[in-house]
Amino acid sequence: VQLQASGGGLVQAGDSLRLSCVASGRFFYMGWFRQAPGKEREFIAAMPGSGGTTYYADSVQGRFTISRDNAKNTVSLQMNNLKSEDSAVYYCAARTNRILYYSSTYNSTALYAYWGQGTQVTVSS
Repeated sequence: VQLQASGGGLVQAGDSLRLSCVASGRFFYMGWFRQAPGKEREFIAAMPGSGGTTYYADSVQGRFTISRDNAKNTVSLQMNNLKSEDSAVYYCAARTNRILYYSSTYNSTALYAYWGQGTQVTVSS
């Protein structure tokens, strides 16, 4: 499956952005990660493709919302009240087969076999 992420940009602190990730095929799980210069890639949000429980990093809980549109095979990340520390390249990632232990591994980069190309988010303070 191929993933195409879009929606990044340059905004000011307190602004909002909506990232989208279009998948070329079916996926069971989709996650968003980000990577700032000199830092490791970190988990942001994830959800099963069928809906249900959503997962968030503590740093974005209450500000970011992950959602899906099955008709468009798209998962979006609504980001509100952006902060300068949210600046990074954001990646969507997908897994195309079921696992039993998703609820305990959703935040691991190793779980996801497919990755989008990344979209830059820059928040000026």
